[in-house]
Amino acid sequence: MRRSFLGLAVAGLLPLLAPLAAGAQEAPWPNRPITLMGGFPNGAGTDIYSRKLAEPLSRALGVPVVVDSRSGAGGNIASDLVAKARPDGYLFLFGTAGTHAINASLYRSLPFDVVKDSTAITHLGDVPNVLTVSAEKRPQLNSCQAVLAAARAKPGSLNYASTGNGASTHLAGAQFAQVTNIDIVHVPFRGQPGAQTALLAGDVDLFFNQSGPAIGYISQGQVRGLAVTTAKRLPALPDVPTVAEACNLPGFDSSTWYGIFAPPGLPPAIAERMNAEIQKIISTDDFRTWLVESQGITPSTLTTSAEFRALQERDIARWAEVVRRSGAQVD
Repeated sequence: MRRSFLGLAVAGLLPLLAPLAAGAQEAPWPNRPITLMGGFPNGAGTDIYSRKLAEPLSRALGVPVVVDSRSGAGGNIASDLVAKARPDGYLFLFGTAGTHAINASLYRSLPFDVVKDSTAITHLGDVPNVLTVSAEKRPQLNSCQAVLAAARAKPGSLNYASTGNGASTHLAGAQFAQVTNIDIVHVPFRGQPGAQTALLAGDVDLFFNQSGPAIGYISQGQVRGLAVTTAKRLPALPDVPTVAEACNLPGFDSSTWYGIFAPPGLPPAIAERMNAEIQKIISTDDFRTWLVESQGITPSTLTTSAEFRALQERDIARWAEVVRRSGAQVD
């Protein structure tokens, strides 16, 4: 009799336990909003690209993709947050060659390892810089050769703005100074707006701006584009020569890249799905046209996460030498 009672009691509990058991099973990914974190201010090139990508990615994944900018410390604040986050597929980082290659040698001590503490997901494209001057404030600097002549006539008399220590806008200038053997003074700002304002006001002479923002200012006639730092001219700026052409520096190439990262230990299935969906988006004709014509970004030819990781590791070594020779160091 007792056994029968217990059996009936357990049977009666089964309907109540079933929902709990189902809830304990992991729901299919994704089932809630995803955060795409960036390490630079609103309006920066990374922020513009993030927001352009987030909308179609939201549609593809069926959940909102929210852009969250946590600027500061050369992108390290956001990078560190993502490096230490749970690898559950709900937090990704919009990273750069700065955050995940250059900073490895620029900073004396990082709170994370740019390789071990990240999962490389997708290479988003190569990002050139453009040597620019104020059309109004520096009319005499009307060519790359004019810049070199002025710098050599009076070493240390010219300066160049950057968006921060270790940013591509900094190291493009450092690399340019190294290969041309000139002395130009680095003036770091906190983000693109401050550097651009200083250039337009005549407070600084040069700015190796990222291609996206530079295209807009050049088209408006506010700045003069003297040279692009890539090996080939940009379709969006066909009349602006390469540094190699304008300064007689064969082989000069100082482009960087954008890419998506995740916390270490991200399940391979999530990484593969995320990469696949992003690849579909950035390979469409409309998106590629936006990259090339509006942002001056060279679309990616890398399709796998492994290829992206290999590029990152090569660039860690490449930029370490530029950082070493420039003497740049951040505590």
